Order: sequence, then structure tokens, then C-alpha cells
Amino acid sequence: MGTQATSPEYTKPNKEQSVDDWLPITSSRNAKWWYSAFHNVTAMVGAGVLSLPYAMGPGIAVLILSWIITLYTLWQMVEMHEMVPGKRFDRYHELGQHAFGEKLGLWIVVPQQLVVEVGVNIVYMVTGGRSLKKFHDTVCPGCKSIKLTYFIMIFASVHFVLSQLPNFNSISGISLAAAVMSLSYSTIAWGASVDKGKQSNVEYGYKSSSAAGTVLNFFGALGDVAFAYAGHNVVLEIQATIPSTPEKPSKKPMWKGVIVAYIIVALCYFPVALVGYWAFGNSVDDNILVTLEKPRWLIAMANMMVVVHVIGSYQIYAMPVFDMIETVLVKKLHFPPGLALRIIARSVYVAFTMFVGITFPFFGGLLGFFGGFAFAPTTYFLPCIMWLAIYKPKRWSLSWITNWVYLHHSRSSVNDFVADRRATADHHQCKDLQILLIN
Repeated sequence: MGTQATSPEYTKPNKEQSVDDWLPITSSRNAKWWYSAFHNVTAMVGAGVLSLPYAMGPGIAVLILSWIITLYTLWQMVEMHEMVPGKRFDRYHELGQHAFGEKLGLWIVVPQQLVVEVGVNIVYMVTGGRSLKKFHDTVCPGCKSIKLTYFIMIFASVHFVLSQLPNFNSISGISLAAAVMSLSYSTIAWGASVDKGKQSNVEYGYKSSSAAGTVLNFFGALGDVAFAYAGHNVVLEIQATIPSTPEKPSKKPMWKGVIVAYIIVALCYFPVALVGYWAFGNSVDDNILVTLEKPRWLIAMANMMVVVHVIGSYQIYAMPVFDMIETVLVKKLHFPPGLALRIIARSVYVAFTMFVGITFPFFGGLLGFFGGFAFAPTTYFLPCIMWLAIYKPKRWSLSWITNWVYLHHSRSSVNDFVADRRATADHHQCKDLQILLIN
């Protein structure tokens, strides 16, 4: 369950330890606190920041509350990483197994974590291809149109090479470049929006006039916001790369990196969301760089920055998946660990995400579904539930109250939304809507 000791109390058999030394999550533990900072920025910001103006229908309050809540739940996970003396919960599912039991913990965490990580990789495969196509069409508007499929294949070809890098520390340079790019293209997005100014006939209400359509838009927007805070799915794996001793536990440098990361996240998210929505209202595209067409050179540069960033983000989310695949192949199916196994396994995974991205180029439109199904539980709910299950704080203690409030935040948001709809829509429609949401 937990891996690698932080004290002499816990040791592993030599064979198991040698396998852990080969697996990507536990093979290198010499990361610095700033590795945590830019890994978290790369994991969290993603290209999802460009869809935030599109998600502003539910209001800025949801975005701010999500920033606060996810910072708290991220702190919980950082604290729980070494909560058992002598053990490190290097993977999300290991913490889940400690909280819920060996089998139940696996079934609760692994399916949701895989939906998030594989889903993000497929979305980024499409996003990278689209950004390359947008760059090509912007730089050479008179050139022959090339299908999106070929741009996705070009983007994937980079990952067939980069995916052979063994662990998180080996992709730290890529992650740093991705983090810098995220801040850069976010600044371009809101800066260009300010330059364009508030558009004529801008509208800020919900696009759909029907209650059902508004509900779908609302939950789609919440899914986009959840997607924007999906870094919890890799946070324990990132912390696993930081050295730890009883005197200097890994949670101190990790938390330092998280704070820096969240400041950068705020600098990326809030200006893009607020300024983009102010300028274009509900007519903004789900990628604000698509809405912004001029100046041409700036938009071309921003799209290339998105490509660099999603290359890094893809690798960050793929690394825990590689770890799971290689763990099953070596520990369950008894394949010998080595370079050949790693090349074949990782290349097959990259090919799979490329194939799905080519087959379903509208995959990004399913973010609302993934946001509700897996992003929200693994980011907002599971950390609080595991904290309560493990620590068992007394009722009405500060810890119990805080977690209870955060777990009930979503229900209150839904009720507020229904109340808002009741003021503008038919009473019977809203009654049916409330029954649907409660169920």
C-alpha cells in the first residue's frame, strides 16, 4: 500500500523495492520545492483556463469558492501523504485504500482517477491538434486547408518520444516550460480582450431560454470549472518525488510549492475569466483564443504557447497512468521490467489517446460530463471524505465543521441556481428541475 519508508520502522522485500525503484512515481525522490510549484501549475492551469469565460454563466462566486475549496482539499492531501509514521502514500489509490480498505479503496479511486487522467490526455491531444491547426491557419491563411486529424497526429508524434522519459523529475524541464507558457498565453488572452474592449450588444445572461437547456449549460459550466482544478489527481504522485525524513517531511516543501502554484493559478484564471466574459459575454467561444482573431501574430504565438503547455500537461497526467500500467504488467502479469516493456506500453497508450482524439474530435465537449463524474469527486469530495474517515474528528470540532461545509457547498449552489431559475421560468419546470437535481 504505502511505499518507501521515511524511517527505519518500515522496509520492503528486496524484489519489491527494486520494482519500486524502477516504477516512474517512486524511482526518483530528489525533487525541490519549486518542482512542486511548476508541476502543479502545469497540472492545474491547462488549456481549461481558456474556457473559463465561457463558464462564467454560473458566476464568479463559483470560481472563487472553487479556488478556496480546492486549496483546502489540496492541503489535506499533502498532509495525509505521510500521516502514518514510516509510510508514504505515493499514489492517490494508496491513500484511498488506507481510508476505505484494500479492495474498496481501489474501486473508489482508480476508476475515477483513470477517467480524469485518460480523459485529460485525450482532450489535450485534441487541443494540441486544434491549436496547431489554428496556428497554421493564422500564419498562412491562403494555404491549403489541412484536416485536424493530421495535426493531432503531429502533436501525438512528440509524445511518442517524450513518453519514454522515465519519471516526473525527468520531465521537470518540460513542465517548467509549460508553466511559463500557461502564464504567457493567459496574459495574452485577457490582454487582447481588454484591447478589443466590450463588444456591442453584449449579453451576460444564460444562452438557453428553456429550463432544460439552462440546466445543461449550468452543469457544463461547473464541469469546466472542475476541469480547471483537476490537479489533485496527481498531487500525491508529485509529492512522492520530494525527499522526506522525520526531521524534514516532504509536506513542507510540497506545501510551499502549492502556495506559489495557487498564486500563479489565480493570476491565470481570474483575469481571463472576468475580462473575457466582460468583453464578449455569453457569445464567447469555449476557447477564448478562437474568439480573438486579431492581431494575427499575437494569436498565432498564443496558440503555439498552448501547444507547448499541453505537451507538458499531457506528460504530467500520463505519468501516473504509465505507473499504473507498468505496475500491473510487472507485479500482476510478471513481465520483466526494462526498456522494451516501457517503450511498448507507453507507445500503445499514446496511440490509444491519439486514436480516440482523432475519432472523437468533439471530446472536449464532454468535459461537463467528466467534470461531474470524476473531476469534482476526486478534487472536491474524496479528500474531505478520506480526511473524515481517517482522522475521525469529533462532531462540531473545527475540522468536522470545515469538511461538512465544503461537502455541502455543491448542494447549496444547486439550490441557489434553482431559486434563480424560479424567478425567471415557469414554476412547474423548476419543480421538475429541482427533483432532477436532488435525485
